[in-house]
Amino acid sequence: MAGFAKIQSHGLRNGQGRVVADLHCHTSWSDNDQPVRSVIRLARARGVTHLAITDHDTTAGLPEAIRCGREEGITVIPGIELSAWDGKRNRRAHILGYFVEPGHPALEAVGGRLLAEREEAARQMTEKLAEAGYRIDWETVKTYAASSTTVYKQHILHALMDAGYCDSIRGALARRLFSRGDNGRPPGIAYVPVRYMAAETAIRAILDAGGVPVLAHPGQLGNFEAVEEWVGCGLMGIEAYHPSHTVAEIRRALALAERYGLAVTGGSDYHGNYGEDGEPPGTVHVGAEHLELLMRKRDLVPHL
Repeated sequence: MAGFAKIQSHGLRNGQGRVVADLHCHTSWSDNDQPVRSVIRLARARGVTHLAITDHDTTAGLPEAIRCGREEGITVIPGIELSAWDGKRNRRAHILGYFVEPGHPALEAVGGRLLAEREEAARQMTEKLAEAGYRIDWETVKTYAASSTTVYKQHILHALMDAGYCDSIRGALARRLFSRGDNGRPPGIAYVPVRYMAAETAIRAILDAGGVPVLAHPGQLGNFEAVEEWVGCGLMGIEAYHPSHTVAEIRRALALAERYGLAVTGGSDYHGNYGEDGEPPGTVHVGAEHLELLMRKRDLVPHL
């Protein structure tokens, strides 16, 4: 995991009275195979005091997460991660939202459309694989996503793994079947594109829901060049500390945060057994000073 030692040194180590905030974590409501309570218990066992649940394009799991957090003795920050598109630079972008209102119509509108599009894309992917001779069918794949708001590639790969085609959710088979065909290479046989919302739309929806919009892992998706433009649209933070970030990318994110007065966040981006690194909650985290700035940003969001 690139730059992990340096990343860990920036987060406050857990201890009595210290804040250990993992601000990027998923559950089985999106593309983690672990249910809410298991994620929260694991985070608590690893010394996390504040956990942001940021499932992809949905807030459906937040009421359960907040309730479980109270019961398990950990503060749950209601969040979301919206899957977006940078049309100017022709690349993906993920926008995190913190302190959002669960079920807010602005998030339901943009997230609901995307979840439906993902479901249809997953169905087409499954059909392509069946036509190519893989022993897989849509009804079986859906059972792997029974607790999720939609079907993800990870659920398809889980079905393929159980059928004996691979021994890992992430690996050569996943890359071969679902590749987008970047850098002149042909796309994988199961690749089906999904239409993402504009990054500006994602930022606006989070603000409308009373949340703080933060650019997720800009090094991973190559979004640094868009920061100045998106600050003008209401972006209020940047995720500097992420498992995929190199030390150089951390420094670049921190420099942009200082230049534009952005909150700095960080987290494990935990996806359970569906994750690339499998790092548990708290592996990457931030301390009290970063959480306090994020909360001050929340107070600046207009509440209509």
